[in-house]
Formats: sequence, structure tokens, C-alpha cells
Amino acid sequence: MLDSLKALSILLGTIIGAGIFGIPYIIEKSGVIPGFFYFLILGGAVLLIHLLFGEAFLRTKEKMRLPGLSQKYLGSWGKDFVMISVVVGTVGALLAYLILGGEFLKILFSSFDVSQTQLTLVFGLFLSYLIFRGIKVIASLELLTNIFFFSAIFLILFFCLPKIEMSNISIFNSSSAFLPFGVILFSLIGWSAIPEMADFLKLCRKPQCLKRAIVLATVIVVPFYLIFAVTVIGVAGSNTNSDALSSLLPFLGQKIMVFGILAALITLADSYLVLGLHLRNTFIYDLKIPKNLANLITCISPLILFLIGFRSFIEILGFVGTVVGVIEGIVIILIFKKAKKRGDQKPAYSLKVPSLLLYFLIAVLLLGALSQFLI
Repeated sequence: MLDSLKALSILLGTIIGAGIFGIPYIIEKSGVIPGFFYFLILGGAVLLIHLLFGEAFLRTKEKMRLPGLSQKYLGSWGKDFVMISVVVGTVGALLAYLILGGEFLKILFSSFDVSQTQLTLVFGLFLSYLIFRGIKVIASLELLTNIFFFSAIFLILFFCLPKIEMSNISIFNSSSAFLPFGVILFSLIGWSAIPEMADFLKLCRKPQCLKRAIVLATVIVVPFYLIFAVTVIGVAGSNTNSDALSSLLPFLGQKIMVFGILAALITLADSYLVLGLHLRNTFIYDLKIPKNLANLITCISPLILFLIGFRSFIEILGFVGTVVGVIEGIVIILIFKKAKKRGDQKPAYSLKVPSLLLYFLIAVLLLGALSQFLI
């Protein structure tokens, strides 16, 4: 039971990242009806992609990540295409978490004589050390930090309840109807954690628990996001900011918001750790880079980009969520189709998915990406 909870925590820690703090803002702009619609469609789509990726990974004997699976099942073009997407997308996500983590730390330590840049570097170096330690340490930390994160957020929501005004919640705004796609897609994606979950469960001799953990993560995340978004909007209304937490500061006060900032730092750290481990293992298993060098590249890449001036959190988040998320989602669907026929071992679970549904899923991702040009 504990091992299953740790595996679930790995996925929750990856999914619940920076995206959660942008959801109230985009739903306030678009209205709750479009927001609920996107969560319904994209929640189902991402859940299915997670399950498809899990089965494809379990059907493969070799230790691989997405680029390696792409080469095995789609050919060399698949590996080259996906390797660029995985490396750019993962480093971009790590950079986004690093930037936001520094901003939250600056708020937390505003009374100290320390710069945001220094705090960001300390944040990144500490997490880099944990990445060097590997999945066993990270899985245990994920369980503990997820407990604290949910406790802190629910405490903030509790204090928000008396201050909610239903008149603050907009129903529909046609001019911003396409706005939620990128942020919501980013906030739901966690497929980089699937191989790490599978490896952990294999070590624990419980690979059959992977499917249940994937489904349970979605069941937890989607209602949690919606409750969080509606609560923040109900309190702040049109004053809802893109980082969510600063919107609540005038209503809840500095002392209570410390819990929110700590929760934000925890979830950013969770996502950073699992994504960093995924990127490191991609270098090791798919590019055959020595372990120490893979660790070094993984840990210093986002730090270097930050130091040379890449510090626009929103732009980085939007790029990773829409472009890279759509590319990798489609590739995973194509890999699943091939793995069904060419996989070299029996998986712990097997899905029966009609080809028509898979093509519909690809169409949803492509149309969603195109819609971003209409914003």
C-alpha cells in the first residue's frame, strides 16, 4: 500500500506544478463554462495518453524513455524529432519552475537582504542534489511533500470560504474562450513521470499498480484544480492575478499566505525533481550518456539559461504547454499503436482502444494547438 502511494505521489508531484497557479486567472477570463469544458475534454485526453504511455513502456524490455521508444517503434526520425521536444520541453519546464520558485522565495524572505537571483540559484542547487540521489529518495519525499502541499492548500481554501462572493464568478466570455487550452493542458501533463513510476513499482515488484495509480491521479487532480480555481475567483473576482496567490493576499493577510507560498514551493520542487530525473534518465538510457555527465547536464542546463537571461515565466510555460505537450502527446499515441503489435514483453495491463478514438485524440490536440493562434 505504501509503495502504491509513493508511486501515486510521483505522478501527482509532476502534474501539480506551476500550472495550478495560472488556472484561476484563465478561468476568470474565459468563464467557468469554458474552463469546465476544457477540463472535461483535456482531462480525459491526458488520462488516456498517460495510460497509453504506461502500457507501451511496460511492453518494452529495454530501459528507455520517450526518445528511445520513438526510435524503437517509429524509426530514427521519431527519436530525433522527440529528443528535441523532450530536451527542450523538459529543460524549459525546469527553467519555469526555477523562475517561479525564486519569485515565491523572494516573497517568503522579503525581510532579508538577499536577491531573487541568489534565492533561485540556491533553490536550483538544492534540488539538483536530490536529483543526484535518485528515485528512491525522491519517491519517499514526494509522499511527504504531497501530504503537506494538500494540507496547506486546503487550509487556505478553508479561510477563503467565508469570503467567496458568487457574483465574482463569470460564466462565459466568448472573447477569451480559447485562452484556457494551453495552461490547462500543461497543468494536466505528467507523462514524463510514467517511466519513473513504472521503474519504482518494478523495484517494489508491483507493476500491476501502475494503471490504478494513473487513474487515481486524474480523479484527484481535476476536482482539486476546479475547487482551487473557483475558490480563488470567488474571493478575488476580476482581481485574480496570473500567479493566483498574490490575488488572495489582500483578503487573507500575510501570515496565512505563508502557507500558500510554502505549498507553492513544495509543488514546484516536486515537479522539478521528477522532471529532472526523467531528463537525466533520458540522457542515460536513450543517448547513452554516462550517468555523472547526464546528472551534470540535467542540473546545470536550467541554471545556465536563467543566468544568461531567460526569465519570462509566462512565455516559457506557454511554449512548453502548447507546442511541446501536443507534439509529445501525438507521438505517444503513435508509439502505443506500434507497441501493441511489436512490443517484446507482456504488460501488467492492456487497453482496448479503437483506432477511431486515437485519431480523435490526435485531432483534439492539433485543433487545441491551432486555437492558440486565435487568442
